[in-house]
Amino acid sequence: MNFSELKDFLDEKVTQYNTLDFIESDPVQIPHLFTQKEDIEIAGFLSATIAWGNRKMIIKNSHRMMELMGNSPYDFIMSHSQTQLESLNSFVHRTFNGQDLIGFIQSLQNIYKNHGGLESVFAKNQESDSIQKSISEFKKVFFEIPHLARTQKHISDPLNNSAAKRINMYLRWMCRQDNKGVDLGIWKSISPSKLSCPLDVHSGNVARKLGLLLRKQNDGKALLELDTKLRELDANDPVKYDFALFGLGIFEGF
Repeated sequence: MNFSELKDFLDEKVTQYNTLDFIESDPVQIPHLFTQKEDIEIAGFLSATIAWGNRKMIIKNSHRMMELMGNSPYDFIMSHSQTQLESLNSFVHRTFNGQDLIGFIQSLQNIYKNHGGLESVFAKNQESDSIQKSISEFKKVFFEIPHLARTQKHISDPLNNSAAKRINMYLRWMCRQDNKGVDLGIWKSISPSKLSCPLDVHSGNVARKLGLLLRKQNDGKALLELDTKLRELDANDPVKYDFALFGLGIFEGF
């Protein structure tokens, strides 16, 4: 299909999948449980961090993380006791374990106490058409306090040629101004036009079949290639097409 036909097809799929029905089977439901800005962004960050593998297990374990923090993630991060912190040792999701979660809680506390919060850190180091440098710098800030070396693998660095799928998904949740009620859009300091598509095996395969992506690996170079194409389709809201690529891959086996 030509460019115009491809755009019409993908816009139609965005309309089909970017609806409230999408939330019930997606980890974006976790930040939707909260109303306070800090609770929303922390719940979203932690849920996005473990968003790989079986989706039902991702959602189940994300709920468990919230329960371990008394369903008040910001309050827990800012005022937990040592005993409460140690209670997180029982958590596990695939290779992300209780020690990793404890390290994340300590790093988040540092970010809120000393760096103005998650939005403030991600909003720094933006480039004119990309947020990938900001993600790389965020990782440096996140791990500036003492931490286990094993925990670093749970935050990707786009400048090391990673597609950083989970953080790009998280930024879509926080920054995209979605009039359908799926993405929360609570961060106003980062333009949705700078966001990158959460590239994974499903969206990558669909993108290749549609001619949006030629590179075989799902890495940082592939992400740049896909982003460039999606910006041609919609320069102001390129990552809305994540709904189309994801929906075609997961729900339609395209």
